[in-house]
Amino acid sequence: QWVLVEMVQAFYEAPAYHLILEGILILWIIRLLFSKTYKLQERSDLTLKEKEELIEEWQPEPLVPPVPKDHPALNYNIVSGPPTHIITVNGKECINFASFNFLGLLNNEKVKSAAQASLKKYGVGTCGPRGFYGTFDVHLELEERLAKFMRTEEAIIYSYGFATIASAIPAYSKRGDIVFVDEAACFAIQKGLQASRSNIKLFKHNDMADLERLLKEQETEDQKNPRKARVTRRFIVVEGLYMNTGDICPLPELIKLKYKYKVRIFLEESLSFGVLGEHGRGITEHFGINIDDIDLISANMENSLASIGGFCCGRSFIIDHQRLSGQGYCFSASLPPLLAAAAIEALNIMEDNPDIFQTLRAKCERIHKALQGISGLKVVGESFSPALHLQLEESCGSRENDVKLLKRVVDYCMNSGIALTQAHYLEKEEKCLPPPSIRVVITVEQTEQELDKAASLLKEAAQSVLN
Repeated sequence: QWVLVEMVQAFYEAPAYHLILEGILILWIIRLLFSKTYKLQERSDLTLKEKEELIEEWQPEPLVPPVPKDHPALNYNIVSGPPTHIITVNGKECINFASFNFLGLLNNEKVKSAAQASLKKYGVGTCGPRGFYGTFDVHLELEERLAKFMRTEEAIIYSYGFATIASAIPAYSKRGDIVFVDEAACFAIQKGLQASRSNIKLFKHNDMADLERLLKEQETEDQKNPRKARVTRRFIVVEGLYMNTGDICPLPELIKLKYKYKVRIFLEESLSFGVLGEHGRGITEHFGINIDDIDLISANMENSLASIGGFCCGRSFIIDHQRLSGQGYCFSASLPPLLAAAAIEALNIMEDNPDIFQTLRAKCERIHKALQGISGLKVVGESFSPALHLQLEESCGSRENDVKLLKRVVDYCMNSGIALTQAHYLEKEEKCLPPPSIRVVITVEQTEQELDKAASLLKEAAQSVLN
């Protein structure tokens, strides 16, 4: 009763505009409650015959655009047996210049024995992500070994190589953050950037002047709105050796820009891990740079380690964040233990045989030199890159015709016992579509005679097809 008296008293003491506003709001709420949320559309009833005629005339749109039967995705080569040094493609034995088996560990007896022993102990797979009974002791051992090998505080493994960097980027970079990325970045990086929903700023391939121009522009923008700048994170994302070009990134210059403009560096090393450096630790060892200067390093284990999956390494507080935010880590079934055991044994071989990296480098430089001067083709990539690109010196006028011409070169080599492949891209998805090319992959298993044979055959093919 006392509360009711106070309410009446407050009603009389309230100003007139306040009462008028409350009255309007009450009337508006009543209107919303009793009004219809939609209007019934006037329509005329159709006869059964008219309905049948409309159904017969209706043509549904195709779910996907029509694909020609000669599309490369529908006409793939079939491999029989392991894709090792000698590969059987479409029933024909060839020397393998297509698989990323850089250190020749794919068919290594020690690696296979370790995988078989793990298979007998743990079974085939894990059937659960790392947080739900998917963490095995062999996973923890592999993470510890990778961190020790890379000389970082901690490492984290993923069960799919592509998902590694594609999960790591959106784990840290969110909407409103800014990412400066090389326009030649691989597709996995592009998908990670797309998932992050960050502001993406592309700089010209390996052009540090263009990158610094973008950094200066951003610095000017930050000065206009310092409050926003304080909560905006900035990243530079690059590759050690670029998958699409075979070029090495100018890491020493990037480090200088990092500290000058206060940005973080994410380094993707799928092509350079197990290749560059005296002990195969990648581009940081190649340039003699302290690995702590890099905020996050990622690489897949599907090239040099001849396994499956990928890993990230860095400081503990950075890696631990991925265990809660890395989508590929949290929601995918963990790496099968047999593949983790294979990767551990591959690391053992890398540590016990450091000369293997010099052997690989020498063979890369040999074929890089031998491929120079091919009429109609140019070599793209560093002399020490195990994945080179051969591009047309002059286009035929359309990308489709260029692809067909290069395919004829690949087929010519295949018929002569050299297995090569074209670099394939999702053309409608790529931010900066690379030109068509033939990819030449070098491994330690290839002999000098085989390297010379491949170079000679490519020259012969170019002469026959292009001229």
